[in-house]
Amino acid sequence: MRAARRAVTLAGARTPLGAEYRRRAGGEAAARIGILAGGGRLPLLLAESLAARGVGVHIIGLEGEADAGIAGFAHSWVRWGEIGRILTTLRQEGCRELVIAGAARRPDLWKLRPDAGLIRNLPRLARLLVGGDDGVLTRVVHFFESRGLSVRGAHEVAPELLAAAGPIGGVALAPSEEDDARRGFAVRRALQAVDAGQAVVVADGRVLAIEGVEGTDAMLQRLAAVAGGAKRSGVLAKGPKPGQELRVDMPAIGPRTILNARAAGLAGIVVEAGAVLLLDRAQMLRVADARGCAVHGLAAAYPAPTPPLLACRGRVIGRYRPKVRHRRDLERGVTAVAALAGVGVHGGVIVERAHVLAIEPGDGAAAMLQRAASLRQWGRGGRRRRGVFVCDAEAAARGGGIDALFAHASAQRLAGVAVMGTGQLVEPYEMAARQADELEIFLVVCEETQPP
Repeated sequence: MRAARRAVTLAGARTPLGAEYRRRAGGEAAARIGILAGGGRLPLLLAESLAARGVGVHIIGLEGEADAGIAGFAHSWVRWGEIGRILTTLRQEGCRELVIAGAARRPDLWKLRPDAGLIRNLPRLARLLVGGDDGVLTRVVHFFESRGLSVRGAHEVAPELLAAAGPIGGVALAPSEEDDARRGFAVRRALQAVDAGQAVVVADGRVLAIEGVEGTDAMLQRLAAVAGGAKRSGVLAKGPKPGQELRVDMPAIGPRTILNARAAGLAGIVVEAGAVLLLDRAQMLRVADARGCAVHGLAAAYPAPTPPLLACRGRVIGRYRPKVRHRRDLERGVTAVAALAGVGVHGGVIVERAHVLAIEPGDGAAAMLQRAASLRQWGRGGRRRRGVFVCDAEAAARGGGIDALFAHASAQRLAGVAVMGTGQLVEPYEMAARQADELEIFLVVCEETQPP
């Protein structure tokens, strides 16, 4: 950690990395890069990369999230809510630049232990937690920048971790698997307006799963449990959501992703070239080659405009009506389901506080609803019903019918259900209204959509 520092220029960095770390004429201590570390290997890989270049680092690890291995570097530990301590530590350690890296669950708001820094910034921090991942993370970057820090992305300080285009490992993709990957990329593009769908699993042209808040590994583990050891063709297609704040949340794969993909019976993993990090690359490729798993980088082009959210123009059936706070949830859910239909996928989505918790093809809607409570990342406090489930008629039919979806939604303390393109699905309406009233949830029959 005390090795002599030298200037290093990294491809993709905005300024020559290392220029800030030369000792000044007056003997002032050299600045360091701060790493705010969540879980996983990425914070350690970044620290190792920077240290190898002679750049000093100080890691601030989130308790309960960061790897114990950060103890091998200059480090501090903080708890969720200790915003003031984070800022003070970065200042005291001479960190003018900050990298935010690693996985982190949204904090349980009922278990936060705020310090004075959080209380001083409470109005602004409260706004950080509203909306989808990209909006939240962009506001996180702006918050730290407003405190005088320059926020750098992992790809800027360690560009050697980025995936290149073309075959990455020793196993090649079959033409049908590359077709599956392109379909997965199309689904990802379609979902850009709702800030969801970082990873999609496609086999033989059929969309099997779409990543929600549970993450890629959990999604693959669910598929493995369903597969029961059976082998499939198909791929995991992964990359950032269009417009994603890559300085904070660049997608990554590593050895564990390979193992989970093979356990799910997939033939390979296709990542967006130049936009996904390869963690522990040498080990990952050894595992991939040994398991016969293709790893491939594919270029992707996104349309410039982001489709607007859609308003649901339909009827409320029954006594319970959506409240004002449910409007954004309904708009986001309706937009997601319409986007899936546009690429030939029938599905359902759970949205809470304008944040997409889960999104699945139609035959996974019932199972998705049954795990809705475990997907919530805002704590378990309060008795109020929260969030909505939106699906199309075909997804509802595959999920066991509207009766089953009502029951699951109510059991998971969701506030309501919206069904799009219903046709005869909820006829007669009186029967559907009685069931919704008995379960104390609202039902919206949405037969057309339009920008709000």
